[in-house]
Amino acid sequence: MNDLLPLWISLAVLLLAGLGFVGVSASRRSKTLPPAERRAEIEDARTDDDRTDDDAATRPASATDVLDLPPTETEVGVDPDVAVPGVVVDVPEPPAGRLVRLRERLARSGSPLGARLLAVLSRDNLTEDDWDELEETLLLADVGAGPATELIDTLRTQVRVQGVKDPASVRAMLRSALVELVDPTLDRSLSTSATTTDGVKVPAVVLVVGVNGTGKTTTVGKLTRVLVADGNEVILGAADTFRAAAADQLTTWGERVGVETVRSFKDGADPAAVAFDAVKTGKERGVDVVLVDTAGRLQNKAGLMDELGKISRVITKEAPLTEVLLVLDATTGQNGLNQARVFAEVAGVTGIVLTKLDGTAKGGIVVAVQRELGVPVKLVGLGEGPDDLAPFDPEEFVDGILQG
Repeated sequence: MNDLLPLWISLAVLLLAGLGFVGVSASRRSKTLPPAERRAEIEDARTDDDRTDDDAATRPASATDVLDLPPTETEVGVDPDVAVPGVVVDVPEPPAGRLVRLRERLARSGSPLGARLLAVLSRDNLTEDDWDELEETLLLADVGAGPATELIDTLRTQVRVQGVKDPASVRAMLRSALVELVDPTLDRSLSTSATTTDGVKVPAVVLVVGVNGTGKTTTVGKLTRVLVADGNEVILGAADTFRAAAADQLTTWGERVGVETVRSFKDGADPAAVAFDAVKTGKERGVDVVLVDTAGRLQNKAGLMDELGKISRVITKEAPLTEVLLVLDATTGQNGLNQARVFAEVAGVTGIVLTKLDGTAKGGIVVAVQRELGVPVKLVGLGEGPDDLAPFDPEEFVDGILQG
């Protein structure tokens, strides 16, 4: 037996060495695994009982978790990073009085349209060449042929009957004619009041449409600030799922004023699904207004019609559409009118938002687009600032034109 002792000791040493080698190999293998596989391996080694409440708190919430909805193909949800407790949000400037800034900017730019009209009308003994110059000025300002002719006829009659000559009288005459042309009788109010149906608060739903590049998503962000400044609770729907940065851009606008954004976390998701979930979420939360941004592709009119039609249909399953706002670039002239015609046909536009209106000689687009579509300009973009979106007022606008 004593003779075998050295043999048993040798075998034990070899066994222990072998076990140590296996342990080291496993450790090295774990360290060389890609991070994702290593995390999976660690998770597999843990049981549910081992996981703590802290784990659940730090685990990223999915769209389904946030909305408490069954899993969907588009995985739509409220961005979990919005409205974090303790985050300071902006206080938007009240909308009242914003249009005064337009008058100031038009004055600084020299207001070419008003200055030219006043210069011609102040001449003694207006000739046919003078009237032709007036008409040309109006056409260059995108007023449109019909409204331009109408304005010239009105001015001709007043000059002949009243015989106005002094600058103050000329300005008053022109102001009156321009205000009438812009039409102060149109209802320019926004339908953004929530209603109650069977005891349930139903939010107003505003669909924003327009060609990409006109400032549509930025306008939705600025309109959010207008609504928040007026005391409304708002939810945003990022239904422009074809432009990669659109949802991120809209989410950023919402975060600045503490407004949540319902968006897709999946590339190329169905825009109608996003819009539907935005309205559904708004209804569940009892908010006042749901603002839905949409894609603006005009390459295929039939495709655009189908897409916007589907969005409208699915939205109305949850709440009625109260506004369809078309965003137009005021500097695009006739091209902008062509875009307006297409969207008016497919989307049932109820109001116009004109961007880039400050300091431009193209202010006549206000008249042209209203005549073309039969709907009013309700909001105007006055500049690049976050609060440079104002309710449109015909008299303030005309005064801005004539102030240069």
